[in-house]
This record gives sequence, C-alpha cells and structure tokens, in this order.
Amino acid sequence: MDFLDKLKEIKEKFENFNNLLSDPEILSDQKRVVQISKERSELEEIVKEYDKYVEVINNIKGNTEIIEQSDDEELTAIAEEELEELKEKKNELEESIKFLLVPKDPNDDKSIIMEIRAGTGGEEAGLFAGDLLRMYTRYAEIKGWKAELIDLSETGVGGVKEAVLNISGNSVFGSLKFESGVHRVQRVPATEASGRVHTSAASVVVLPEVEDVEIDIDPNEIRVDVYRSGGAGGQNVNKVETAIRLTHIPTGLVVQCQDERSQLKNRQKAMKVLKARLYDMKLNEQSSEIAAQRKSMVKSGDRSDKIRTYNYPQNRITDHRMGLTLYNLSEAMEGEIDDLISKLKIWDRTEKLRAS
Repeated sequence: MDFLDKLKEIKEKFENFNNLLSDPEILSDQKRVVQISKERSELEEIVKEYDKYVEVINNIKGNTEIIEQSDDEELTAIAEEELEELKEKKNELEESIKFLLVPKDPNDDKSIIMEIRAGTGGEEAGLFAGDLLRMYTRYAEIKGWKAELIDLSETGVGGVKEAVLNISGNSVFGSLKFESGVHRVQRVPATEASGRVHTSAASVVVLPEVEDVEIDIDPNEIRVDVYRSGGAGGQNVNKVETAIRLTHIPTGLVVQCQDERSQLKNRQKAMKVLKARLYDMKLNEQSSEIAAQRKSMVKSGDRSDKIRTYNYPQNRITDHRMGLTLYNLSEAMEGEIDDLISKLKIWDRTEKLRAS
C-alpha cells in the first residue's frame, strides 16, 4: 500500500466513525460512543493534514495545466511562481503526515507506577531522589493527575532511599515513559563545608499500570506477609498490622506497601505494583528476542543509560539522548517540565520515523 492509499483508507475510516456517531443505536451505548470517539480523535489530525495535502495536489495539477496550455505570459508566470510554493508545501505536508503516521505506543494512555531510588553519592543521592519525587509529584498536580504514594523508605537526613508511587490520569505513561533511566545531579551538598561540587545519581523506573486481563497471576504463587507499619502516621502506626509484603515466588519479586491504614488498600496497591513489574519483565523478555530490531529503535527505555544531568551551579538541565540543554533547572524542579517532555515526544517520534 502506497502513501496516498494509506491516507485514503484512514479518511474512509474517519468518515465511518462520523457516521457511527450519528447512529441512534450507537448513541444509546455510552461505552461504544467513548471507544469510537477515542479512535476518531486519534485519526482527526492525520485527516486534516491529508485534506490540506489533497488540496495542494489539486492546485499543483491546475497550475501545471495553465503552464502547459495558456498563451497568457503573465498568467503563466504567476502559475509558475505559485507552483514552486505549492511543491514546497507538498513536501512539508508529506513530512508532517509521515510524522503523524508513526505508530502510537498502545501503553501511552495508561496510568503508571513510578519507582525512584537513590544511587551513587551517599546521603546526597538520597536528597536528590527526594527532589525528583517532589518534581514528579508537582508535575502531576500541574497536569491534573492523581499521585498516590505506595511505599516510601527515607534516609536519616530527610532524603529518600526508595519511593514507589502511582500516578493516574490521561496519557500519563505517554508523557513520563521517557523518565526511565539514571538521573545525575551536580551541586554543592548542604553537608559540604568546602563548597565543592559533588556528583551523585538516582534512578527512575516508569511502568505502565496494567489491567487484570494483561497479566495473569496465580494466587497460589504469591506469599503474603503482614506486618506493622513504621514511620509517621498517628496512633495506628506500630499497633495494628496493616502493612503488606507480597512475594511472587516464581520470579522472586518482592513488593511492599504501608502507606494506607487499611490492610486491604495496602494489598490492592501492592498488587498494582507487582502486576506492573511482571508486565515489564514480560515485555523485556519479548524485546530481548528481537534485540537487533530494538537496537535500531529509540533507546529511551534502557535504564542503564545516563539520560539526564541536573547542574545546579549553572541552573542547567541536559538531556543526553536528545543532546538538549535548557537553563531552567529551578523551574523544572518545581514540576515545570512540560516543555522538556514535549521535546522528548518529538525526538522519540523522529527517531522512530528515521528507524522505519
């Protein structure tokens, strides 16, 4: 199927969705309406660009006919000048449409499980992990998403050893999946008397939250341990066994949750994390089977990559995958990272387009 045939097929599908959304039988089924509306909206931008493309093609054809057939020199000159502009516009639209045709990640619309861990750098790494936790929590607030802490292990100086949170909302994974990787910070630690700049790191893992149908877990393969919560939390803490630890016996994966005062809620949250981790493990196994193909695609999911450096003395953020440097670190640490994430999305699509 060539470029134009593919676009014609998309236009027909789009028009069919429009017809379905005016069908009384369909309108009586709210679930179907939501599904069709979602699929229609995914095609709308491509169809708009295609309509512009068809108009340009028709204009090119018209101008070419004038140049070939007209005896009017002035009219021919105008047509030739317009033709050059139309050819340039045609090329621009082709690139734009190819960009839009890059297949969307089916997980993009999902909510996420995010894990943040202190890496190398001692206490300063824990403080930086805490800063990242705050940055992503603030970003979720700005976007109108819901961020729930599932598990938190703190350091003695107010930092974070490990934090696990659930961020739910519209297209969360599509925005935050590029955050998986090693984040490096360069700054003068508060504990450093000599004022020397230290380098430390924290790692971030972003997993799509999965539905029950996507990952099947045998209850007999899970060991459940109940224990008393630790840390702040009022009179309930250390008196009632509400914290949950789940161990998936076949893989050895361990998940714990002590955020809620209800044992049931902690168990539900822990199960969410376990499913997400097992789903991620399953995807990694599948992708290792097609390693050569994966290597040619975007490297953003490779958590061994050092993806970003936060340089406090220069108020600078550098994303090493794109080779992009921004001088807005102070705003970014307050959750204002939408510009950075938008640029990552464009970079990702461009890389996939180049690979295809």
